[in-house]
Amino acid sequence: MGCSDRVCGRLAPSPTGYMHLGNAWTFLLTWLSVRSQNGRLVLRVEDIDPQRSKAPFTEALLEDLRWLGLDWDEGPDGYTQKTSCLQSRRTFFYEEAIARLEDAGFIYPCFCTRSELRNLGSAPHVEDFGAPYPGTCRTLTKEKQSELFKAGRKAALRLRCAETSVSFDDALWGRQYLELAECGGDFALRRSDGVFSYQLAVTVDDALMGITEVMRGRDILPSTPRQVVLQHLLGYPVPKHIHVPLLLDVKGEKLSKRHKSLTLRELRQKGVDAARLNGLLSQMAGINPSGRPVRPEELLPLYSLDKLPVQDIRLTNDIYRRFLS
Repeated sequence: MGCSDRVCGRLAPSPTGYMHLGNAWTFLLTWLSVRSQNGRLVLRVEDIDPQRSKAPFTEALLEDLRWLGLDWDEGPDGYTQKTSCLQSRRTFFYEEAIARLEDAGFIYPCFCTRSELRNLGSAPHVEDFGAPYPGTCRTLTKEKQSELFKAGRKAALRLRCAETSVSFDDALWGRQYLELAECGGDFALRRSDGVFSYQLAVTVDDALMGITEVMRGRDILPSTPRQVVLQHLLGYPVPKHIHVPLLLDVKGEKLSKRHKSLTLRELRQKGVDAARLNGLLSQMAGINPSGRPVRPEELLPLYSLDKLPVQDIRLTNDIYRRFLS
């Protein structure tokens, strides 16, 4: 699996609920960016967390993407374990990366309980980072680690971050400089229950799948330094990053899967047409001023990264009346 020298992007939904309008916004922009460069597109289902990921949501995601008119070149069907586009079938690669980092001395066990880490974020969103990990288990001796293991304590695996700050380029936001302490400090690569972290899985997959362009919501931007650190340590290339603005509801809150009225499934049940929805999304992207109903392929000659807004976009009552009711 890979994309050779061509631009290669990815659609990376998580099957933890039905796809909402904010997901459709990012996926349409990703599709337009890659297809306008004659690139290849991978559909990777990020079902790494068995407690939250559900197979019915995976099927619903594929159905919604097809309804929007989006396609892909590599997807979750028809591959062996080592080339699957389902993260749940790619744990071999994550184990291999962990072993490499462990052999190099970059990993240490963390015995802190969930209650002790309640204020520390692990999900890839700005508001979830909380205070940086204080390094409680960073300097534990081998003897103390062995003692805790013998006592039945389970441990997460954390990355011993040697870099204190990271810089990278973003196509919309320019050069970014972030302190790792701002992004949580030493971060977990595997939870104490054995589940691999988002940060590790997405970094390994992007590299091994040959992803050269990563487009996602700007709320994921503080995750990028963590992934860049892993890319440096594992010898992976750093892809081009494009963090697009978010869609907000009428109250100014970020759209999420709790906005059930704005899931594509709900909108379809209300009779909203895919072409109308694409018209709305492309209008907000600055490439279809009239908001006329369109198929994604009609937007390819119009797409330009320079036209994309930087500020988040609020769904007004007028938008609800015109497009979503």
